[in-house]
Amino acid sequence: MNKQDFENLASIRLTEVRLLLDNHQYSGAYYLSGYVVECALKACIAKRTQQYDFPDKKTVEDSHTHDLTKLIKVAGLDSELQSKLSDPNFQAKWLVVGQWSEKTRYAIHSEQSAIDIYAAINDNHGILQWLQQHW
Repeated sequence: MNKQDFENLASIRLTEVRLLLDNHQYSGAYYLSGYVVECALKACIAKRTQQYDFPDKKTVEDSHTHDLTKLIKVAGLDSELQSKLSDPNFQAKWLVVGQWSEKTRYAIHSEQSAIDIYAAINDNHGILQWLQQHW
C-alpha cells in the first residue's frame, strides 16, 4: 500500500460511515470512523517514507498498529498535536477520537457516540482536515 491508497481508503471509509449513520447502524459507523483516522495517519507516515530508503525496523513495527497515539508519533505529529490541543474546540474533538480503539468492534455504540466521532473527524476544523494538511 502507498500514500495514495491510504488517502483513498480514508475517503472511502468516511463515505461508508455516512451510509451507516444514515441507515442507523451506529456501532459500525463508530468503528469505521476510527479507521478513517488510522488510514489518514498511515498516509502521513507514508509521506515521510523516502523512496528507496530502507526504513528502520522500529518505524515499521510501530506503523503496523491500530493505536492512534502511536501512529501520531510515527507520523511525527505528536508535537503539533500537543500544540493544537491548546484549542478547546480541537481538544474536544481529539478526546472523542482518542477513545477509539480496534477493540471497539466488540462494543455496542449509541447513535450519539457514532454521530460525535463522525463530527469530530469530518468537521471543517476536525481531525481529518488537520491530517489532510500533512499527507
